[in-house]
Amino acid sequence: MIDKLEMFLAVAKEGHFGRAAATLGITQPSLSAGIKQLEAQLGVLLIFRGARYGGLTPEGQAALVWARRIVGDARQLRDEMRATRHGLTGQLRIAVVPTALTWAARLAARYGAAHPNVGLTILSRASVEILKMIEDLQVDAGISYLDNEPLGRVSAVPLYDERYSLVVPADHALAGAGVLDWAALDGLRLCLLTPDMQNRRIINRRLADAGVTPLAMVESNSTVVLVSQVLAGGWVTILPQDIAGFLAQGKPLALVPLAPEGPGHAVGLIAPWREPHTPVLEALLTEARRMVS
Repeated sequence: MIDKLEMFLAVAKEGHFGRAAATLGITQPSLSAGIKQLEAQLGVLLIFRGARYGGLTPEGQAALVWARRIVGDARQLRDEMRATRHGLTGQLRIAVVPTALTWAARLAARYGAAHPNVGLTILSRASVEILKMIEDLQVDAGISYLDNEPLGRVSAVPLYDERYSLVVPADHALAGAGVLDWAALDGLRLCLLTPDMQNRRIINRRLADAGVTPLAMVESNSTVVLVSQVLAGGWVTILPQDIAGFLAQGKPLALVPLAPEGPGHAVGLIAPWREPHTPVLEALLTEARRMVS
């Protein structure tokens, strides 16, 4: 039944039988047969379907919650038995907001040094998508904001508080300024992250509170693109200080700190709420705590 529940989860995630089959590496007829067998075992219809996928039935919605729990427990059992016999092995998948990728790299380096037989996959994603990926078992953990928008029930390890810098060309009029108030950004040609990014929503609020209309004529979901746009000339951007320093290093750019407006937003490692965690994930949470202790 575990394999069939994996099929069910894939169809619910993709909303399409063909794409779900492709993600599982099986044929569509095999997938359809597996879903029908699962429905026969449970005695209910899980998916509305005619010529194509039509969504989950009410019973399917209820079964989805159980499927996530059962598959998650099965994976945990497998990982614990593997760890007992071989030590920590396998693959750890982490989704990270773009502004925290430098911290993700540091955490991955420490974890990899301590557990060299565990492979790491790091994905850059928006905060909302990270929560969905954790819920759908697509990733094992995330690095995201902890206190700005609802997270639901998760395990969390705070890593740092986010502070901001204005990134400008080295010859910009503001390049030599000290700490700037947010109101001083009025009228600047801004390039910022896209509105689906939580960092952009935070910056929009900071600008609006300072009486500045948060308008950006260039938007991207990549911090690299934003810094490249500043290098191309005529633009400035706002980034958290850590990643701003990393991306500006060795380039003809200047970083101007922006005045804190109250406490910074906490960013940290988040994982599904479950006790106990898999050994691989518990080791990651432990390494994150050591990193900031």
